Amino acid sequence: MNYQTARGTHDILPSEMAEWNEVESIMKHIAKAYHYQEIRTPYFEHLAVFKRENDSSDMVNKEMYAFSTETETLALRPEGTAGVIRAFDEHKLYGSMELPAKLFYLGAMFRHERPQKGRQRQFHQFGIENIGIKEPEVDAEVIALGYDIVKKLDIQNIKVLINTLGDDESRNAYRTALREYFTPHLDDLCGDCHRRLEQNPLRVLDCKVDKDKDYMKNAPKLADYLNEESKAYFERVLSALDALGIPYEIDDHLVRGLDYYSHTVFEVVSTRDDSAAQATIFGGGRYDHFVEYFGGPELSGIGFAIGLERLISLAKDEGYAFNNEDEVDAYVIGLGSVQKEVLKVMHELRKADLIVDGNLQMRSLKSQFKSADRAKAKAIIILGEDEVKANTVNIKWPTSKEQVTVSMEDIVKTIKEKNA
Repeated sequence: MNYQTARGTHDILPSEMAEWNEVESIMKHIAKAYHYQEIRTPYFEHLAVFKRENDSSDMVNKEMYAFSTETETLALRPEGTAGVIRAFDEHKLYGSMELPAKLFYLGAMFRHERPQKGRQRQFHQFGIENIGIKEPEVDAEVIALGYDIVKKLDIQNIKVLINTLGDDESRNAYRTALREYFTPHLDDLCGDCHRRLEQNPLRVLDCKVDKDKDYMKNAPKLADYLNEESKAYFERVLSALDALGIPYEIDDHLVRGLDYYSHTVFEVVSTRDDSAAQATIFGGGRYDHFVEYFGGPELSGIGFAIGLERLISLAKDEGYAFNNEDEVDAYVIGLGSVQKEVLKVMHELRKADLIVDGNLQMRSLKSQFKSADRAKAKAIIILGEDEVKANTVNIKWPTSKEQVTVSMEDIVKTIKEKNA
């Protein structure tokens, strides 16, 4: 049998991990600067956490990995928000955390969809959830957090798309108008849109199959059905973005892919010509009834998610200078039967928070120096049988060619001072 990764999955190799670690570190640093705390939820949940009644999204209807045991039906998580809100309610965080509760997550998600560039069946997302306060300025701050991440990675060719879905009253009026408008076009709609029209007509506007048809372009605009409260809320969001200097475009057809959104929805997309269908960098929106769905109080929230595979690929395309240096502070070379002493020296250096590698087998001096060179060692420690007897080591710095002999007790001090 030819053992390979399953379709839609990929290995992240050691040569790639520096980029992943750097991006994850940037995201965590910015999230913490906004005073968000990390939360980790299980990779699988009860199916009902994701598959809610009359949900029209493709993620729920076509893309979930669901499986049954003798006692329950479970699903691999296709997105992060549902699990976070379930945990928020289950552990009554609304009573123990200062509101808004500001949470971020990072980990693997799973969707059974057609693999393509930047999109896999197992993929990784970073996301935030701001729960408990419903204010337009909070919406703008959430968008700003994601915008800061993208800009930190030197991704310049982007634009912010934003729309409002309004409150319940506005959306109900708009759904009625869309059903009346699209019903005469039923024979022209794709199969998925037949279901969407019945479950949630707003999702018809997100159709990728029929998006260029004239009847799509001429569909009623949600802006015409917003009540005054919804209009005022959206205007305050836009005003807050203006105050932050974040440019945006209003996209009347932006509804996002999940059914629980209300009021503000947004996407940050790449404007590069080669982005094509994979233009979305991150997106999200506000939700008004999700917390109470899982048994919590009536609290509104807002969040977004970023796909790491796509973000890293785009950062590389845009020329971000990743720090891919894999170097060690010291490499310990042993001459003769001194493997135990080499091990002890490496152990002491590591206890001093230095990155250390070395040779624990009988090899020629030339081959060990080659290993030290491949490890990009800042310093090379040479230890032979004579040095062991004298309780000393020789230290060489490849860059300056300088070499000194020091006692065993002074190794850490010497390395740290010279490498500083």
